[in-house]
Amino acid sequence: MLLSVLSLWCSSLLVSVSGAGAPEEEMKMEVLHKPFICHRKSKNGDLLLLHHEAYFENGTLLLSSRTIGDKQPVWFTLGIREGIKGWDLGLRDMCAGEQRKLVIPPSLAYGEEGKGKIPPKTTLTFKIELVEIRNGPRSHESFQEMDLNDDWRLSKQEVKEYLKKEFERHGHPPNDTLHEEMANDIFTREDKNKDGFISSREFTYKHDEL
Repeated sequence: MLLSVLSLWCSSLLVSVSGAGAPEEEMKMEVLHKPFICHRKSKNGDLLLLHHEAYFENGTLLLSSRTIGDKQPVWFTLGIREGIKGWDLGLRDMCAGEQRKLVIPPSLAYGEEGKGKIPPKTTLTFKIELVEIRNGPRSHESFQEMDLNDDWRLSKQEVKEYLKKEFERHGHPPNDTLHEEMANDIFTREDKNKDGFISSREFTYKHDEL
């Protein structure tokens, strides 16, 4: 779970893959299960915890978060091209506990070139269960949670306090040295005008297009 904390600040290496120049094909989406009670629906910028299975068109299983690897759900930030475009389109307005089937054409998946075990021009089918929705790393809700004195800017101490709480929430002991290093790295990246604070705009600007 520590990786989910670090991912809040390390989303600069995003995967951006789609068919270039060609008209986009349509994705097919089917709701397999929807809970009776839905307190919140997913929106761009949210952090989603997902179980997922991927299949080739012939039904062959490509990957599964339930049966392959560490058998754990994965975190995904919606709407920032962290993965394939089909996920950004197909996972909106979901409720925690909802299950969907997405049939994603190559132009919204891995395009003309493919990737790894995925051949070029491959249509993929995903079965996805949304386990949990959290405020995303760049949301106004997250900023307000960190802004302890409500002055619409984050001090280094406020960021360190937030990191400490996140570590404790996920069962890790506080580590002042590590928190200091992380805060320094965050301010190097995010404090664009170098005034010693991260403003609300500096915090959220990367998602203005959402």
